[in-house]
Amino acid sequence: MPLSREDVVHVASLCRIYLAEEEVLRLQQQLSDILAQFEVLQSVDTDKVAPEGHAARSTVMRADAPAASASREDVLANAPQQEGGFFRVQAVLEES
Repeated sequence: MPLSREDVVHVASLCRIYLAEEEVLRLQQQLSDILAQFEVLQSVDTDKVAPEGHAARSTVMRADAPAASASREDVLANAPQQEGGFFRVQAVLEES
């Protein structure tokens, strides 16, 4: 399933990523190749394969240890909009 240039530009805009024209062309090919691999996976007969909750039979978990948080400036550096040291977002609820 080849992606169009417009598909790649649309996905990039949703992710708020600027892409140069050569990047659009490269990603168009790479993403089309990835989707082609999913089409191959869809053709695999899995009728006799039991579903698994995880790909691995055991889960390796790291210890839950406290760590230092990122600074407010680092966190807000990638925010599309900020105000008064906080993220600025559109209202999601109407005032009644």
